Order: sequence, then structure tokens, then C-alpha cells
Amino acid sequence: MADAERAFGERCRWIQRTTDAIANFAGTVFFVILHIVIITTWLVVNTHKYPGIPQFDPYPFILLSVSVSVEAVLLSTFVLMKQNRMQVKSDLRNHLNLQIDLLAEKEVTKILQLLRLVCVKLEIKEAMHDEELENMLSTTSIDQVAERIRHEMPPEA
Repeated sequence: MADAERAFGERCRWIQRTTDAIANFAGTVFFVILHIVIITTWLVVNTHKYPGIPQFDPYPFILLSVSVSVEAVLLSTFVLMKQNRMQVKSDLRNHLNLQIDLLAEKEVTKILQLLRLVCVKLEIKEAMHDEELENMLSTTSIDQVAERIRHEMPPEA
């Protein structure tokens, strides 16, 4: 599994790794503190007159509003891009899990069939008349299971 994760990471282009790094940084406390410091400094500089520091964005702080809005649009795009890649990774894992589960189902059915033969050979009567065991001995049809799930699941809202 670790190799599969590593291979997925290696398939990402540099731009994907960069957008992930930006999205990761945006989710840190340091990012929040940095914004508090920058916005507070911006507001203090533009509301008070300090000798040698000109007011570059007087009240109502239009430049600050535009800057924060553009940053919000870009950050939300980076986060959505990262979520899309995470969804692809999750889908790959789910597909792998399904394949392993199907293989395990096949193996367990075969083991039950072999155990049944042993019981018949040893003339163990309880195993020959077990209805639940009879159901388990048959090969599971994935199509039938999927269809049953479709009928039993409530419709999505």
C-alpha cells in the first residue's frame, strides 16, 4: 500500500505538488497568524498617520478588500484541486479494496466447499443439513448483490 501511495505521489506534476503545498499551508495556524498580523498592520498604517509611512489604502480599504477577495478565490481553487486529487486517490483505494474483498470472498467460498467435503468424508451429519452453510457454499454473484443494494438503499435526497 505504501508503494501505491508513493507511486500516486510520483505521478503528480510539479504544479499539483505546488498547489497541494499552498492548500496545506493555508490550513495552518501560522497562516492565520500571518494574516492577522498583515491585516492589522495594514489597518494601523492606513488609519493613523505615521511619519515616513504614507497611507496607501485609506478607509474604506478598497485595496485590502480586493486583495483578500482575490486571495480567497485562489485559495478556494487550490483547496478544490487538492480535494479532487484526494478523491481520485480515495477512489483508487476503494477499487483496490473491492478487488481484495472479491478475492477473499472467492477464497472463503472455496475453503467452505473443501470443509464440506471433509465433513461428508467424515460423515458429520450436522454439516450436511445446514441451510446457512448451503447458502455460503454457492458462489456470490456480484451483480445480484449490487442489484439488491440498489433496491434496499433509500433514494438519495
